Amino acid sequence: MLFSESFSMALTSLYANKMRTLLTMLGIIIGVGAVIALVSVGMGVRSNVTSSIASLGSNMLIVSPGSSNRGGVRGAAGSMQTLKYDDAKAIQTKIKNIDYVSPTVSSSYQLVNGNMNWNCSVQGVTPEFLAIRSLEIDYGSFISTNDLDKRNRVCVIGTTVAENLFENQNPVGQTIRIKNQPFKVIGLLKSKGQSSMGQDQDDMVYIPLTTAQERMLGITYVQSINLQVSDSGKMDQVQAEVEQLLRERHHITNGKDDDFHVRNLTSLMETVNQSTSMLTLLLGSIAGISLLVGGIGIMNIMMVSVTERTREIGIRKALGATFMNIMMQFLIESMVIGIIGGIIGIGLGCAASKIISQFGNFTTVITALPIIVSFGFSVGIGLFFGIYPARKAAKLDPIEALRYE
Repeated sequence: MLFSESFSMALTSLYANKMRTLLTMLGIIIGVGAVIALVSVGMGVRSNVTSSIASLGSNMLIVSPGSSNRGGVRGAAGSMQTLKYDDAKAIQTKIKNIDYVSPTVSSSYQLVNGNMNWNCSVQGVTPEFLAIRSLEIDYGSFISTNDLDKRNRVCVIGTTVAENLFENQNPVGQTIRIKNQPFKVIGLLKSKGQSSMGQDQDDMVYIPLTTAQERMLGITYVQSINLQVSDSGKMDQVQAEVEQLLRERHHITNGKDDDFHVRNLTSLMETVNQSTSMLTLLLGSIAGISLLVGGIGIMNIMMVSVTERTREIGIRKALGATFMNIMMQFLIESMVIGIIGGIIGIGLGCAASKIISQFGNFTTVITALPIIVSFGFSVGIGLFFGIYPARKAAKLDPIEALRYE
């Protein structure tokens, strides 16, 4: 018997029992759809967290005051006074494989422009901060070395600040008041949007570090030092050299806790990727259970079909149908259920992913791999769970089958 004839007979048999076939497919449809939707959610979580960390800058090391091993009650972030501007200068001059170094301080202030006001974070930075954080200027310019040396009252603002203080006007060249001190707006940054944690990255004002230290905060220390390493493969080496240099400068002997700690964002990203990959795998595995249930449903219905068509099988064998002819017919039926169910499930899963993204205000990522794997499983399950009923039908004795009522 030709394959095309077997395929045609299989479709005719399935079409004759449309509702039963649809209900059998339902397990496969739900399984494939659930795998695609849940994996897209897991991939979306991974993408959001990764992009949030990447927005801080590439190949980043962040030096913060305070020991990472110290227990007990800690002060607010950046409240310790163990890091100095000179530490940042020493790192820049004495350690190789570092492109940029930018110490920072920050505090929250009310900004005023005429009758408009806005509260946001104000950061004191150096010119290198622009490259480290991958910021881009839309209009104007960024803070310069001259601004740093002269402690100029100038600032660069984000788009959220511009919208709330200037509405539709160009803020560059305008003057705002920060802590009742006049600051000239010299630059407007391009929008970076929200981070994965929901933080508005455009709600920020940058001023020269020395201006922030001496004119605003009245401090001599810095709250963090941001480093950009030239080669991602040398992150661990540079981190170790930075730690050694700061121990020497802070006169920390062996056995004593460091009064600083260095965070490696590349290592953090790798850890996050591992965690989110496990989450994605877990979600996909849970959804995959319904594929297994759908396969059992296929076997159950095919067993019923064999029982109902026992006399038909006997007639076909009496007319010369071979073992492989009968096997092929029932295997094709079970595989068609898996294939059609898989195709519908792919459409359902992609639609569910889009709905979650649109109405759940959450980014989902649809990739080809889960679609291919889940569809392959649906076809494989149709084949695997169709083998036993097909063998049972093919092994029926034609004499007994013809006597079956």
